[in-house]
Amino acid sequence: MIRETGVYAGKAFIVTGASSGIGKAVAVMLLKNNARVIALAGRGLRNSAPQSELAGDLKVVHCNLGITKDIEDCFSRIIKSEPRLDGVVLCHGYGDFGSIEEFSSIQIQDLVNVNLVSNMLICRVIVPVLKKQKTGDIILIGSESGLKGGKKGAVYCATKFGINGFVEALREECAASGIRVSVVNPGMVKTAFFDKLNFAPGEDRDNYLRGEDVANAVSLLLEMPQGSVIDKINLSPQKNVIRKT
Repeated sequence: MIRETGVYAGKAFIVTGASSGIGKAVAVMLLKNNARVIALAGRGLRNSAPQSELAGDLKVVHCNLGITKDIEDCFSRIIKSEPRLDGVVLCHGYGDFGSIEEFSSIQIQDLVNVNLVSNMLICRVIVPVLKKQKTGDIILIGSESGLKGGKKGAVYCATKFGINGFVEALREECAASGIRVSVVNPGMVKTAFFDKLNFAPGEDRDNYLRGEDVANAVSLLLEMPQGSVIDKINLSPQKNVIRKT
C-alpha cells in the first residue's frame, strides 16, 4: 500500500519511466499526495492505470530516452513550461542479460544509453534549474545489480554500478547548492521488467518487491527535513528466490 501524507501539495516533480512498474507507482504516489506530476512515459500512462489512480495534476510527456536530441528537446520544453520544479525521480530503464559475447555492439550501446547516459543528460539540464532555486531533489533508481556483479549481467551491472558512482559524485557537486541527490537500489521488483526475460522472482510474497514498496522509499527520501539527506537506500525482498520462466 502506498503511504499517503499529502505533503507535496504545490510541488512539481518529473517522473521518468512512468508507463509501468516503479515509475508508475512513484507517479501515483505523488499524485495521491497532491503533487503536480510531469510523467515521461514511452507508452500510454493513462491506459496503464485506473483513472482513479491518476486523479490530480498530471501532465504526460512522450520522450525517447535512448535518443540524445529527444532528451534535450523534451526537457527544454518542460523547463520552459514549468515555473518551478521541486525534483526529478528517474525510474526508466530495462534489462538485457547474457554473456558478453552474446551482445551485439548496438545492444550494448542501447542499454548503456538508456540505463546510464540518459540519466546524465537529464541531470545536465535539470541541475542548473535546481541550483538557481537553491533547492530540489534528484532521485535515481539503481538496482541491487549496481552493488554486486552477477553472472550474465556484465552490461546491465555496469550501467547500474555507473548510476551509483554518478550519484555519489553528483551529490558532492550539488550539496552546496541545496540540492539533495539520492539513489534507491531495489532487488527484484514484480513488474513488466521481467516480461521479456527468461527469469523472474519467486511467486511467494517474500520473494519480490512491489513498485509501491520502492515508491514508499522515494517518499521517505523526499520527506526528510531540509538540510538532511539519505544518500542511498538498498531495498530487498526478504528472500532472494529466482525462478526460470
